[in-house]
Amino acid sequence: MHRVVALVRPPQSTFELACAAQVFGIERAGPPTRYAFGVCTERPGPVATHAGYDMIVTGGLDALDRADTVIVPGWLPAREPPSPEVVRALRRAHSRGARVVSICSGAFALAHAGLLDGRRATTHWALAGELAARFPHVRVDPDVLYVDHGDVATSAGAGAGIDLCMHLVRTDQGARYAAHIARTMVMPPHREGGQLQYSAPPHPAQIDGTLAPLLEWVIGRLGEPVTIESMAAHAGVSARTLNRRFADQLGTSPGQWLLARRIATAQDLLESSDLPLDAIARRVGLSSATNLRRRFLNALGTTPGAYRRAFRARPRTGR
Repeated sequence: MHRVVALVRPPQSTFELACAAQVFGIERAGPPTRYAFGVCTERPGPVATHAGYDMIVTGGLDALDRADTVIVPGWLPAREPPSPEVVRALRRAHSRGARVVSICSGAFALAHAGLLDGRRATTHWALAGELAARFPHVRVDPDVLYVDHGDVATSAGAGAGIDLCMHLVRTDQGARYAAHIARTMVMPPHREGGQLQYSAPPHPAQIDGTLAPLLEWVIGRLGEPVTIESMAAHAGVSARTLNRRFADQLGTSPGQWLLARRIATAQDLLESSDLPLDAIARRVGLSSATNLRRRFLNALGTTPGAYRRAFRARPRTGR
């Protein structure tokens, strides 16, 4: 059981905490529960929230010593540094091998602890300038949804915290397990961390130009030689207009979105089937095992074979 502990402080933002609790703290029917979720605070007892009520938190900072993942779900006001005790607890957890994660303004706590020095990190776009100014050794990226270094991860504001948590589940448990959680939450299973935090408002002529029918059409044809040109032709627009709509609605390009879907489908097939790599590559439109390996390694930092060994070895149940 992977132990996840959220470190809260008054006044706590309830939504950022709920992002972590919903992903890691809910028992669901289907696959076995693989996470234990808890909450701690520096001074156990009532913890005020921004929602107008207090939470009773019984765990103290020693809970971080038993965590496999530590999450800081916001740190408000961001200008107020954590106490030396909190800094020591975060550093101690990280030094013994726990993964330390921030949601939104929680990046300020990680920065105060020195865990982001020399690293790329993100936070809510409205706070990115302040984070960069106060911590010049942190390479702040104000545009992306999340950044994951393996041992330390940061996310942008609010809903991007769910994206990061779902990404961590995929990393820990595989694509199929993460997809099951996403279905119970009635949300897409994955958004790439490199997608934009926010996109430009759609032009009036594009308001009715939802990409949903096109995305469904493409997903049903991943094994075919789908191109940006064929996608644009199916949507009845130019390639330039298609690129603009993807940027406006999804914060990514058609090519990046298509490759991400192909890799995600390959992950599921690696977990759920014994198909050889060549067959999986053809089924997802990547043509050959060599191309699949190259794309997989670039996107996920591992090989298809290593991914299959890691996630096929886990006990599985039906959907």
